[in-house]
Amino acid sequence: MSILSTNQPIISSLLDNDLYKFTMLQAMLHQFPQTHGVYRFRCRNHHEAAYPLASLYEDLQTQLDYLCQLSFAQDELDYLRSLRFIKSDFVDYLELFSLKRRFIRVSIADNLLNIDIEGPMIQAMFFEIFVLCIVNELYYRRLSNEQIIKEGQRRLEEKITLLQQYDAEQTAKGVPDELAFTVADFGTRRRFSKAWHYHVVKSISSACPKIVRGTSNVYLAKQLGLTPIGTMAHEFMQAFQALDVRLRDSQKAALECWVREYRGDLGIALTDVVGMEAFLRDFDLYFAKLFDGLRHDSGDPYQWGEKAIAHYHKLKIDPKTKILTFSDGLTLPKAWDLHQYFAGRIKTGFGIGTNLTNDMGITQLNIVLKLVACNGQPVAKISDSPGKTMIEDDTYLAYLRQVFEIK
Repeated sequence: MSILSTNQPIISSLLDNDLYKFTMLQAMLHQFPQTHGVYRFRCRNHHEAAYPLASLYEDLQTQLDYLCQLSFAQDELDYLRSLRFIKSDFVDYLELFSLKRRFIRVSIADNLLNIDIEGPMIQAMFFEIFVLCIVNELYYRRLSNEQIIKEGQRRLEEKITLLQQYDAEQTAKGVPDELAFTVADFGTRRRFSKAWHYHVVKSISSACPKIVRGTSNVYLAKQLGLTPIGTMAHEFMQAFQALDVRLRDSQKAALECWVREYRGDLGIALTDVVGMEAFLRDFDLYFAKLFDGLRHDSGDPYQWGEKAIAHYHKLKIDPKTKILTFSDGLTLPKAWDLHQYFAGRIKTGFGIGTNLTNDMGITQLNIVLKLVACNGQPVAKISDSPGKTMIEDDTYLAYLRQVFEIK
């Protein structure tokens, strides 16, 4: 796993992105192509960084220039076209697609790195994962050495041993495939490096193919023959706070848009844009029957799962026919414990990010690039974990809380 020199592109394929970027982009292109978005970068733990991210400014500018020269290769377009839920006209659009440099600006203020993206969402939303990958790789490149790589490999081998133990336990019990413990890689945005990401996913999927069945990264799914996994992110549902619907109806409008676009495919709904309680008030019998399950991304996962099961029971839906996908700061032991806890009551799936792709024994950056405005109006996420809330307009945040009856 060689370290790229600073004059080589970190991102060499537009397919090196999470699946939900493609699925959200397709829905926006088909239904709301004129939507305008503003995104802001934040390092939530900048005070813990080994050195100021502002020092990455020049290298980041160069990498963004490289990024905006990329286009999709024919074999990549063919791969996307092979996915049942990707529409042919969307692939035709991607054949002409490239990211436009004018929509992204980098600056420094108070020794902090600022990244601002502003433009049509069918452009702006596609920058996020690439930018986070570039910042991470530039940052860790200066810290990387043989000792860190060895420690990362040691930890990876421990994970493989754990996965093999879980696999053996399931096999001994004769657990059927549909109820088995399964894990997907969700670590693109927080990875140590592109090369390390590939090494980790290849290693764990080769060692434990019955458990590691997928990845959110479309490039790796193509290269390694894995299932690409992902549905929607917070930005998709946040955007509806500024589209032509009542704010109180924004969640229902987003879910309805998704149903119209995918008609049964990609049926996992994200629950914590304005908190689980407010989500369940909108997730009525209609949506509960149409969607295969729910995704957890903040708050206590056990309490969240109990609320989901109780909601299905209230709607007279058998929870055993649904799936809960967990993706918030997981490790393998945490995921296994959750699987055991809910076994026999509801199906579960797990997406593990940072702990898979950036567990090297050094402090990890907690970086995000979030949608903060849409069509000239503020938008916000009110997470079930308060530290994840990101907003630039406190007045709007208070209004959002009032509308959705959030304490």
